[in-house]
Formats: sequence, C-alpha cells, structure tokens
Amino acid sequence: MERDVQFIGQSMAFLDAVERASRAAPVRRPVLVIGERGTGKELIAQRLHRLSPRWGEPLVTLNCAALPETLIEAELFGHEAGAFTGATRARAGRFEEADRGTLFLDELGNLSMAAQERLLRAIEYGEVVRIGASRPVTVDVRIVAATNADLPRMAEEGTFRADLLDRLSFEVITLPPLRAREGDVFELADYYGRRMASELEWSSWPGFSGEALDALEAHGWPGNLRELRNVVERAVYRWAREDAPIAQIVFDPFENPWADGAALPDQVPALHPAPGFARAEAALEPAPPPEDLRAAVDAYERGLLLDALQRHRWNQRRAASAVGLTYDQLRHGMKKHALHENAAGAG
Repeated sequence: MERDVQFIGQSMAFLDAVERASRAAPVRRPVLVIGERGTGKELIAQRLHRLSPRWGEPLVTLNCAALPETLIEAELFGHEAGAFTGATRARAGRFEEADRGTLFLDELGNLSMAAQERLLRAIEYGEVVRIGASRPVTVDVRIVAATNADLPRMAEEGTFRADLLDRLSFEVITLPPLRAREGDVFELADYYGRRMASELEWSSWPGFSGEALDALEAHGWPGNLRELRNVVERAVYRWAREDAPIAQIVFDPFENPWADGAALPDQVPALHPAPGFARAEAALEPAPPPEDLRAAVDAYERGLLLDALQRHRWNQRRAASAVGLTYDQLRHGMKKHALHENAAGAG
C-alpha cells in the first residue's frame, strides 16, 4: 500500500470533498479533481478507484507534465515498431494498460492540443489507435483527471478544448487548500509527528509545545499537505529529546543565517556584559562582588539574551539555539526581561 493513503482531517470543507468522491466512485463517468499542489489529488483518484466496481483492476497513472510533448501521445496511446525514431518494438499505451480499470491523468492542463483531440475521441468512442497503426483498439477505461490550472479560462483562451472539458466535467471535485481546513493542521501535525517518531524508534510521543502549534497554525502552507509533512517530520528528526515537547519548527530548510551580510561565526562580536561584571579576557583580577547579586544576575541574563537576539536579527529560534535554550525558555526570558524588538533598549 502507498505510504500516504489515509484521509486525515475533520474540517467540513475537506469532509465534503471526500464525501463527493465517495458518491462519484461507483459511477463510470469521468471525474475532474481540482486543487493546489500538495492538496491530495492523487489520494482522491485512489479513492475513486478503490470504491468503484473496478477496484480489482489496474489503476494506471500518467503525469502529463513529466513528459515532453512529443512523447505524451506515445505514452497514452502506444505505438507500433518503427512508428518513429527509437521505436524499435511495439508498445501498449496507458489506455491499454488501464483496460477495465482507471486511468489517472495528473496535470491535465499540460496536454497538447493534438493529445487533447485524441483523448476526446478515446473517451467518446472507447477506442485508441497506436501511433503507426491503422486499426483501433477497444478499451474500457474510466478517466480521472486532475489539475491546478484554470481549465475554464484556458478553454475561453483556446488553449484547452472546450468539448473535452465538457466531457471530463461530469463531476468536479475541488479540494480545499490546507489554510482553509480549520482545525486540520493540528490533527495532521500530530499524525505525521507520531509516524516519524515511530520511524525513529522513540519510546513515546512528546507532542508539540504550544508555541510550536501556534506557529504551525499561523503558517500559510503554500505547499499544503506535502509541505506540512516535510516540516513536521523535519522538526521531529532534529529534536533531540523524546521527553520534551517539540519546540523548534523550521519552515524553510534553505534559510541561511549568514545571508545578506550577516556576521560569520568567527566575526560575531563578543557579548556585552551587564553593569557590575568585567570581561574575563580583559580582567586580570576578579571583579568585586556586586552590592545586589540578584539584580546583577538579572542584568547579565538580560544582556546575554538581548545580544543573541540582536545578532540573529530577532529570529527567536536561532537566538535560542545560540545560547543553548529551547524556544520556550527563550520566550520566558524575553517576557521576564520585557524584551521585544521595538523596546530593545528599555530597562
């Protein structure tokens, strides 16, 4: 079974899309699945196939964006030996491979106009002709197509056949983006987090801290489920403690802390000590004890935190890592010392 076949979520927008797929599954008509990248279009195609009378027959997939235009037709309809340069033997196409089953065409908007015309004929008459052949082959195939393109607009502009769009749109299932699935981020993060913890053979699942969950909820998720899975699995993988809630979330693994002229590690300025303390490297004798030890310790702690925050441009996660604290501990220290970017010099 595929790695991700579970439907995780409880939002009404998501459950409505799944229910529409379940109702359409037994019907032989084509189904068009619309959604942004990473929203789970292939999972819907799998559901449509497995809940249909064709569940015991092949589910064949073709990503129309993964092949050059010159090969799409050969992949879909097959070819005879010698039909074109490199065709040394006959080969069945995806339509023939999917006979009596389901053909899932992903990224449908990338099909050329010529391929669209042949696809329309195959859907209408149930016949395909291999490239280089003279006789058609009869096939019984249920079409499920998916795209994130605006096909009605493309049809108006003449870049997608309107008659093919009409033929494919018996049922149109629009998948909601993750940002519109209220409450599902927490459920999905917990699912993917537990699965990664199990893969790492953790003895227990510590969950996420409140701040981490807030960060996950506030993120826009342009990559939807695929992006969330990567972010969560990365957070679990990088977290060193099984007994503490995961508190550090990295949304962009390509983020460069030294970009835009930021200081390199060996160029980072020394920490500024709080009043009452002398730099160890500059003092030959220990500093005299302060009159108020607690105030001096607080001032020194505040100076350390402020210096780390300023050096890392107020990126709290990087600052916490630099001083050996968790994100939660840094947040507590910032609250204790009233540290925030607009009032950094106060106190």
